[in-house]
Amino acid sequence: MRWNPLPMANDLDDIDTRILHELQRDGRLSHQDLSARVGLSPSPCARRIRRLEAEGYITGYSARIDETRLGFGFSVFVSVRLDRQVDDRLGTFERNVSRCPEIVDCWLMTGSFDYLLRVAVRDLDEFERFLTGRLTRFDGVASLESSIPIRRVKYQSARLD
Repeated sequence: MRWNPLPMANDLDDIDTRILHELQRDGRLSHQDLSARVGLSPSPCARRIRRLEAEGYITGYSARIDETRLGFGFSVFVSVRLDRQVDDRLGTFERNVSRCPEIVDCWLMTGSFDYLLRVAVRDLDEFERFLTGRLTRFDGVASLESSIPIRRVKYQSARLD
């Protein structure tokens, strides 16, 4: 038998899955409230949470921040094509991305573009300044395509089932 160091989703039982659902909805639940919601007493519930954390199912806790309330309610998705798809070019681009607070999401992609970015800014003017003053000046950027979303239809931090 071959040892697999990564836990698999089929290692989770119904209670583990319910714990994950509840914590995804509200990561600030007390162990008492969480245990009541999943039908388990607090001590075993706390042990399961520690196990789910140790096994990497739960990777951290954070607050969902309303970008609009902070003044960054204008999102733009930008598809980026690099001039060459080589390690040093990808690394340089990714380092540049990491230094831009405007870029809140970045994915390396397959297909006709190399990266997909979500840029959060105050308005179209700020996006234009970011685009022309920074993004187009990154080494290796060959082309960009921008799309402005109308509204978010669904948000979920992770797929659980």
